[in-house]
Amino acid sequence: MSVHRQAQRISVPQLMASKGGRKLAALTSYSAPFARLLDDALDMILIGDSTAMVGYGMPDTLSITVEQMAAHAAAVVRATEHACVMVDMPFGSFQESPAQAFVNAARLLAVSGASGVKLEGGVAMADTTRFLVERGIPVLAHVGLMPQYVNTMGGFKAQGMTQEAAERIVRDAQAHEAAGAWGVVLEGIAEPLGRRITETLRIPTIGIGASPACDGQILVTEDILGLSGGRIPKFAKQFADVGAVIREAVRQYASEVQSGAFPGLEHCFGVKKPD
Repeated sequence: MSVHRQAQRISVPQLMASKGGRKLAALTSYSAPFARLLDDALDMILIGDSTAMVGYGMPDTLSITVEQMAAHAAAVVRATEHACVMVDMPFGSFQESPAQAFVNAARLLAVSGASGVKLEGGVAMADTTRFLVERGIPVLAHVGLMPQYVNTMGGFKAQGMTQEAAERIVRDAQAHEAAGAWGVVLEGIAEPLGRRITETLRIPTIGIGASPACDGQILVTEDILGLSGGRIPKFAKQFADVGAVIREAVRQYASEVQSGAFPGLEHCFGVKKPD
């Protein structure tokens, strides 16, 4: 008879139950060291396909693979105990058919141990959400500004700025709710639209450039720590300049190596301490 340990990690049902209550705090992470630092404070950690841009220096999110995402997600899961861990389905891994999506989603979860997947897409992807949920895979939907659609959207532009566009995004969110998604990420949309969707849906909304009214917020960790190496998005806030601390530490290290100050004998093996 197997014995199951009591789960400590926040579960998807717990995230769903937060609707209308305490706001959910979420960030991205791509590595074990960062995930370990984030874990205690957050409700959810997302291994976003932004790994392509932040972790690999790619120009967009379109080239990262299922295997790469699974490896990063596994590192994050191993390093954490508290936050619910979700992982993005990369471009091309779920659009062909619900069956293709299930194969790749199941592999992501099996390899990584994550609790669910996030997928981008509107009404057209709702059947895929339903297919996955009916087969035991929790889905976090993502509508509005969708980086995987950068080529059809004509760049990273705010969405829902006209009545027609706003109604389309409302329908997108409602379709995924009806399909069984546990929540929906609202990215880069007009603030009144983010507020409206949050008030309309029965499932949590996670905002990133959406509205303070959303049931939670998510940002790219590097953006809030000054590690992005470029312009901070309008919807983000830099809470610390960790990049400056790192640069100063590296300069000090290089200076001491070059001058011979480091390493000292105290950093060496086989050296007797003086009496």
